[in-house]
Order: sequence, then C-alpha cells, then structure tokens
Amino acid sequence: MEPLQLSFPRRFLLGTASASYQIEGAVTEDGRGPSIWDTFSHTPGKIEDGTNGDKACDHYHFWEEDVELMKRLGVNAYRFSISWSRILPKGRGKINNKGLQFYSNIVDALIDAGITPFVTLYHFDLPQALQDDGGGWLRRGIIDDFEAYADAVSVELGDRVKHWATFNEPWELAWQGYVTGEDAPGLRLSNDAALKASHNVLLAHGAAVRALRDNAPNAEIGIVLHLNMVEPASDRPEDVAAAHRWELCQNRWYMDALYREGYPAEMVKLYGCDASEVIPGDMEQIQEQIDFLGVNNYRRSVVADGTDLPPVNMKRVNPSGEYTEMGWEVHPEGLYKILKWIHTNYPVPRVYVTENGASFKDTVSPDGKIHDERRVAYLREHINQAHRALREGVPLKGYFAWSTMDNFEWAYGYSRRFGVIYVDFKTQKRTIKDSGCFLSDVAKTIKS
Repeated sequence: MEPLQLSFPRRFLLGTASASYQIEGAVTEDGRGPSIWDTFSHTPGKIEDGTNGDKACDHYHFWEEDVELMKRLGVNAYRFSISWSRILPKGRGKINNKGLQFYSNIVDALIDAGITPFVTLYHFDLPQALQDDGGGWLRRGIIDDFEAYADAVSVELGDRVKHWATFNEPWELAWQGYVTGEDAPGLRLSNDAALKASHNVLLAHGAAVRALRDNAPNAEIGIVLHLNMVEPASDRPEDVAAAHRWELCQNRWYMDALYREGYPAEMVKLYGCDASEVIPGDMEQIQEQIDFLGVNNYRRSVVADGTDLPPVNMKRVNPSGEYTEMGWEVHPEGLYKILKWIHTNYPVPRVYVTENGASFKDTVSPDGKIHDERRVAYLREHINQAHRALREGVPLKGYFAWSTMDNFEWAYGYSRRFGVIYVDFKTQKRTIKDSGCFLSDVAKTIKS
C-alpha cells in the first residue's frame, strides 16, 4: 500500500465505530428487553434480505476476541453504543446489572488494550416498552426516562469513560422512524411527528448532559449529527432555493438549536403549525454546554427542486462519478467542506468524525484475505481531506471509520458490508481486511 504522506498530532483519536443492535446479538440473554429494532426487523417486508439482528456478529459472546482484533489494528479508540434495553429492559425501573457488567467488562478490556472507549448512549434502539408508552420520542415524558438511563450508565462507567455522546443522528431517528418509515419504529406520520421527536430528543440530550456532568465531571460530552455538505444541482434559482431548504432541514435545524438562538426562523415559518411548541426553558436545556460535536459523513447532498419531504420540496441528484453499494457518491472533498462549514459557522470547540466509511462487495480471496481496494481508497482520500481541514484550523480531534466489522446494516440486513474486519456470519469467523491494515498504517502516523 502507498504510504500516507501525513501525520496526526499527539492524543488524536483514531478508531472504528459500531452500534449495539448491529453487532451484539444475544437479544434475549441476561435480562435484555426488546427494542424497537427487534420488533421492526421481525416485521415482514421491513428488512431487505429478510434477516434480523438476533445474532448479528454475536459480539455479546465474542467481545474479548473483538477487542483483541482492535488491538491488532493498532487503533487507539473505539466508539460503541449502549443498548438501553440491556440496562433497563422496560426503559425505566429496575436496573439490569448483568447488562451494566457487560459494558463495564468491555470498557476495562479496552483500557487494558490501550484503546480509549468512546460511548454513545443512544444509537436508534429504543426499548419497545417506551415506544408502546405514548409513541416513544413523541411523548415529552421520555426526557425523564432518558435522563435516568444516562444517570444509571454513567454512575457505572463514569469513572473510566472520558468521552460520551448522548445521541446518534437525531434527524435520521426522527424523520426515518416517524415519517418515511424506513427505520424503526417504521411509522408513516406527518411532519409534526418528526419535529416533535426531534425536539424531545434534543431536550433529552440536554438533560443527559447534566447527568453526565455529575457522574463523569472530567469527561468530554457531546452529540453526534449526520451532516452533509449541501450543493445545488444547478444555478437555477429553484435548485438553489431547494438546496437551501434541505440544509436548513438536515443540518441547521439541529446545529442552530444547539449553538445559536434556536431553530432557524425561516424553517419554523415554512413548517407552520407542524413546528414543535417551544416552551420557556426548552432552548436553555437544549443548549447545555457540550465539549464536542461528532460528525457522521458519507457523501455530499446535491439537491434540486422537487417534491420529496414537503414542504422542503427537494430531490437528490446523482452527479456522474463513483458510487458505493449504498448508491452514495464517493466525494472525499465533501468531508473537508462540511468540517470547514461547521468551523466557519458555529462555535464548536472540538470536532470528531464519528462515522465515515463505504459499503462495497467483499470477497475472500484464495489467499484467505479480503483485498478491498476500493474501501482502502475511500478511507485514504477521506482521511486526507480530514487532515486538510485539521491543517487549516478545524479543531479536529479524532476520526472513526465505519465500521469496526461487517454487521447488521439496519434495513439492509446483511446485504451491505462496511467493516474493516470481515465477518462470516455463518461461522462468526473474523478476518482483518486490507482496509483494516490501512488503518493500522494511519495509526502509526499519530505522534507519540
């Protein structure tokens, strides 16, 4: 492999990322309760290949081997999420100590291996009991439930975990879960549901920040958003306006709420009566001080005027070029541009690229290895663009490749592979891919 012509500063975090439902399996073991993804994946027609996450990568039983593989990769950080229903099987009430112990064991093993644990409290898998109680994130009382959950986890792990993210991708969980129905809980409601869910998520984020501050006072705390650089498909006024609306919807709705005076007034007006009621004290709670922003980025958004997501009224346009198996454009400069956009427009003290990666078809070669050249090229170019942003003053403190291993890729099931570690789902055999070896080379560029 061609050597990297760059280096990262001391204490830069380089790692891989995963999510609980996508890798753990063991969905009924040791007191775990069902989540909305258990229900959704067992609903006929919801998962592309008809599978579910019952076993996934069986990380619940293979976690020691998996930590050892990360150690072999040479990464110094691992981002993973906690299963809420493994800690509180009904979402609230009695704590399941076996669930807490599972994560405590992982944290200890990571630290022993020289790997920094980077914990996400919520990565889409709401306890089903809370979905049944008032519609999940549509019920304002869920804010108290999430705060209690954050408190329980951080009481146990706060002495060792120094990096916490409250939520992963509020836009996706709200819009794809409650309006488009693409993801759990699979509802197809009106826009007011997504906006209400988004508002309650942000309020729960603020409440959780307070609990985390109490139990992990020396930790970094933040949130993870999926942010794309938005560009109009042409210079036609209609396309420019549609791109602006999409940027307001996906990016600025959340960034302005967290870092400015509140939701963008232009978008509040456009949503009209669908916009969530903001009562006194809400924005202050949402804007509890955080230490970092996590950015998930896979592509840019090239947008034209259209009819998708009214009243946003946009449509994605696919320019000519290379695309991943997900149908996403490979455009490394988009990562650089979104990092610069954040730094230019918002007072974010630290940024982590918390997910970045690509799905391509992988095959085991006769030599027993996985030569995933396209993924290596994807990671190389995106890491170069991240480093470019760092050189130009963006306070980038880490980069996490998605994903640690091939896994249950949400509504696509096992038909898409993102991992830098190959998983044979029949035997659970793990094999480090060439992309994993590439990350090992990147790890060597971090100054000691």
